Amino acid sequence: MDQRQAPLLDALEEYHRLGRYGYTPPGHRQGRGADPRARAALGADTYRADVLASAGLDDRSSSNKYLSTAERLMADAVGAQTAFFATAGSSLSVKAAMLAVAGGQGQLLLSRDSHKSIVAGLVFASIEPRWIPVRYDEDLHLAHPPSPEALEAAWDRHPTPPGRSWSARRPTAPAPTWRPWPRSATAAASR
Repeated sequence: MDQRQAPLLDALEEYHRLGRYGYTPPGHRQGRGADPRARAALGADTYRADVLASAGLDDRSSSNKYLSTAERLMADAVGAQTAFFATAGSSLSVKAAMLAVAGGQGQLLLSRDSHKSIVAGLVFASIEPRWIPVRYDEDLHLAHPPSPEALEAAWDRHPTPPGRSWSARRPTAPAPTWRPWPRSATAAASR
């Protein structure tokens, strides 16, 4: 695939060039509906790129295939069969990831400082948490991710969760970040 393509960026440029305006979320309407104080503090351009992929950049049926083309390009770039972009907010993505990894299997190893959407995901997916303690920094008053030793101990105590642990947001992170943590990586990190 031609990795010089940027279908979402091209679609956003066209959206602005044509002066389009969507009657869909987000409610700030590319800054027009944002609180004036927020616009003044963050700048009007902060909101310009926040446009839905379908029923925004593309039509409701995604007939121009901007998002699917970008996902295929990403998969090709990283040597994956498939790539999916989270386009409906992080909380929905968290729940989808939890269902994909552990849905119906009962347990999931989780850092004790997991994002609040984890709790909703646990209920939604009928998953029982196996909490991994964090390392609390008394000087900075914040939690650090579990140590490699804590992860290895959690694997030893709870060998039945479906092969993955999830690292979630901490006060130092700007947004929830999720990554699979295979047991072999845990063992290698502790060396």
